Amino acid sequence: VSNVYADYLVRNYHTCFGLKTVVSRGFNQEGAGRGRMFVTSVITRQIMQYRRDEVDKLVIGNVNAFRDWSHVSDVVRGYCLLAEKARYGDVYNQGSQRTNSVLSYLLLSLECAGYTVERIETLNGGKVVHSPNELDNSEMFGLRFEKTKVDRLMLEGKLEFQLSDIGIAVITDKRKIIVEFDKEKFRPADVPFLLSRTAKIEELGFQVQKSLEDIIRDQLNYFLDPAR
Repeated sequence: VSNVYADYLVRNYHTCFGLKTVVSRGFNQEGAGRGRMFVTSVITRQIMQYRRDEVDKLVIGNVNAFRDWSHVSDVVRGYCLLAEKARYGDVYNQGSQRTNSVLSYLLLSLECAGYTVERIETLNGGKVVHSPNELDNSEMFGLRFEKTKVDRLMLEGKLEFQLSDIGIAVITDKRKIIVEFDKEKFRPADVPFLLSRTAKIEELGFQVQKSLEDIIRDQLNYFLDPAR
């Protein structure tokens, strides 16, 4: 709601008063130092704690949500580009033009932390996915972007996780890792799906340089320090 308000307010000041404004609709921006209340840091911090045997399981909220995650360095380059080349009064989307689930972020983070994920299964035994991190570059929504096998299943409506599933057992080459669902971590109102269309800023010369794995590695490395 606050984003919509700011968007229209800035455009109104340009239209009515001639203020030289540009609206940048920045999708999720992640990297080392991201606040602990954000799900990417919640995931990566817990994984590093798990590696240090400080916790014996991971706790998460809604794993079905899809987000368009960008590395903060890409977004900052986009801001600089818009400051130099954007047309006043215009609106530009800033994102990675890919979408991935919270579950994939967690599973890929485990991979980056040294755990090869072989399969996942719900704790109540109702759902099983083999090789969930298998990469898929097929076209969806008119775009070709990198996602995982589990992303694809969820986007096609073939897979969804509920509180009644209790959680997920992640079977890796080293051990079984328990991911428990916490009702308190589910938002009362949540956007189920975010995916940017970035053709307009690309016309100014913008290109995404960082992958989802780059974001994950930076966050994991940040949480190598136990004080964080």
